[in-house]
Amino acid sequence: MVDHLFLRACRRQPVPRTPIWMMRQAGRYLPAYMAVRKRASFLELCRNPDLSCEVTLQPIDEFGFDAAILFSDILITLPGMGIEVEFPESGPKITNPVRTSAAIAALHVPEPVPYVMEAVKKIKHALADRVPLIGFAGAPLTMLTYAVEGGGSKDYAQTKKLLYGSPKDAHALLDKLARTCATYLEAQAAAGADCLQIFDSWGGIVSPGDFREYPLRYAKLVIEMLRASPARDVPIIYFVNGCAPYLDDYASSGADVLGVDWRVAIDEVRRRVGTGVALQGNLDPGALFAPPAEIRTRVADILARAGSTGHIFNLGHGVLPETDPEHVRAMVTAVKELSASS
Repeated sequence: MVDHLFLRACRRQPVPRTPIWMMRQAGRYLPAYMAVRKRASFLELCRNPDLSCEVTLQPIDEFGFDAAILFSDILITLPGMGIEVEFPESGPKITNPVRTSAAIAALHVPEPVPYVMEAVKKIKHALADRVPLIGFAGAPLTMLTYAVEGGGSKDYAQTKKLLYGSPKDAHALLDKLARTCATYLEAQAAAGADCLQIFDSWGGIVSPGDFREYPLRYAKLVIEMLRASPARDVPIIYFVNGCAPYLDDYASSGADVLGVDWRVAIDEVRRRVGTGVALQGNLDPGALFAPPAEIRTRVADILARAGSTGHIFNLGHGVLPETDPEHVRAMVTAVKELSASS
């Protein structure tokens, strides 16, 4: 088996240079992806293993990232639970938001999504061990926000009404979401995923005390279930968008790698979380609108702050659709050249 840079960095082992991948690296900023989208809707892409494989490999072939990430969506697991999801161009919509005790009680933990497992197997075969494959799922709190709000939100009023007004119901829903997440991730690992990322995109909407009670508590539960499963040795990344207020608690998640957004300096994160975890991040996605020379300067700053061991270069959130692919190339080149010479 190939001793991949990315997996070595996940385990805080020495590497000759810093590995790099990018959240949403297969997506709308790529002309090749948009060409595929002319043939299929977003949901059709997710449900078709051949198309999912095709778009997953596009950024690997184009830019030479050090890891591939399964092309799918965090909400794919919800229909199996009994929560119907639509994907219009304006963003995902839940047609039956979950806001009552009865609605929560009616949900169940589903079997893993079959077409996603088939896609994982196809992608692993197509990659031919060039780079590792990252599987992923939405974290319980983030999934709760979509299920309860009925889609995206600016103020998360329905979410907080449930968390603070009906905490017993909130915990019941989070428990089902955690077990769904763990089952789904374990199946991805069994199908061939080399690493698993838990996306808590909206984990940062609560106070530090409520972070411990809700996002962190149930991310820990997912990780504990994975550690007790056949996937126990697969590296786990936990990414909280808006992690800065929670750094004193962040490393207690049990994950091997903590994802860091761009709102906090990565050396500050290292100081606060210690050396027992690897870090991933944390270039502002908007910085890719800068000229290539400025991108290189910003890359150099993050590399210097992060150090050479236990760091995976990434954006602090997903790449923006308007990004020039040549600026992505400039970032990848800078990471590879500067980290190899340091």
